[in-house]
Amino acid sequence: MSGERVEGATHTVEVAAPAGVVFAVLADATKLPLYFSPYVHAERLQFDGATERLRLWTLVDGQLRSWTSRRHLDAVRRRIDFRQEPPAAPLTSMSGTLQVTEHGPRRTELQLRYHYGVDAARPADRAWAERAAHDTSRTQLAELKSYAERWNRLDDLVLSFEEAVRVHGPAELVYDFLYRAGDWPDLVPHVTRADLREDTPGVQHMTVETLTEYGCHSTDSVRICFPHAGRIVHKQTVPHVLLEAHTGEWSVVPDERGVTVLAQHSVVLREDGPAAALGHHADLARTRGHVREELGRDSRALLAHAKRHAESAVRML
Repeated sequence: MSGERVEGATHTVEVAAPAGVVFAVLADATKLPLYFSPYVHAERLQFDGATERLRLWTLVDGQLRSWTSRRHLDAVRRRIDFRQEPPAAPLTSMSGTLQVTEHGPRRTELQLRYHYGVDAARPADRAWAERAAHDTSRTQLAELKSYAERWNRLDDLVLSFEEAVRVHGPAELVYDFLYRAGDWPDLVPHVTRADLREDTPGVQHMTVETLTEYGCHSTDSVRICFPHAGRIVHKQTVPHVLLEAHTGEWSVVPDERGVTVLAQHSVVLREDGPAAALGHHADLARTRGHVREELGRDSRALLAHAKRHAESAVRML
């Protein structure tokens, strides 16, 4: 009978930022997909102010995996304990601690300790788990350092907004239009190409090419579809040239008078991209305005076509 083999590791990084900032970036579960490239989506299932249960969708070794994680947040000690419940296969257990230690007003140490279990009779699983845990941990610590050290500029770099439209038609048809993104090049003028594959039901990998005033831009995204909830969440794994990160959600919300369709976006602006894409005189303020206008315009166009798709079907009945 096989048993569990437990492995573990500790990683430490020095961050030139206040300890409170480092802890705050780690503690905000809703921002995990925006700040950390492996995370695609995070849903908070429960939260009592100290303990939370999260449903996480994460790219691990190029594959999208999902699990539930319980986290305990200790703001006084600046410590986060986490445990997967249950662990994502092939792991038999996964738990750890994030400890933030202040060494000065803008000098902080972040230590990540974790332990994971695998089936002792499966050496291939052990090798995969060791590589995946190491690579994911190193990536997250490097990205945490990058964002936290720009703490005094994050308010200017992070932008969140939404567009909305009212539709007098079936919610199912609105969702159908948003779900069938591979058809958009034939329906939406600014979308020139959309290659979409869905190897796992409800998980779409998509490459989209859009036409802008500055030329064509290509992005890669992962979309997770929740048809019964009328939601499609997405994250760009290869974002627009002006962005470091881009997450969002399409949501179809019916009520007694019709349907509200929302396009929500959160982005992190790239500090070194504006001059190359917008011209030598582009600054962060201009980039912020340009991104807001371009994403808003494209979202409004897609929402308008979703509205037309649903309402024209009603008129044909």
